[in-house]
Amino acid sequence: MALKFLGIWPNTPDDGSPTIWVEEETGDLIIQSWKADEETVRRAQEVGSVPGHSTDVPSHETVIRLPANMLQFIPRTKSEAGSGNSGT
Repeated sequence: MALKFLGIWPNTPDDGSPTIWVEEETGDLIIQSWKADEETVRRAQEVGSVPGHSTDVPSHETVIRLPANMLQFIPRTKSEAGSGNSGT
């Protein structure tokens, strides 16, 4: 798995900062960030996603909080970059 570094929290201290990489073969994003607190997870579960989909977080997953200023490092296709598509 070849990873490419994309970005780190601006003006970061020495450790523990949100960081983003891309897996070059698949395009998957690998994100290190802060775990969401229990209140955030609870609110996300209340909102849900698609009808009939469980809101439980499986043991092999977690909910992270990605700071807004890290969005600049998420790659976009040329068509997405100008479209303002939020994925919905």
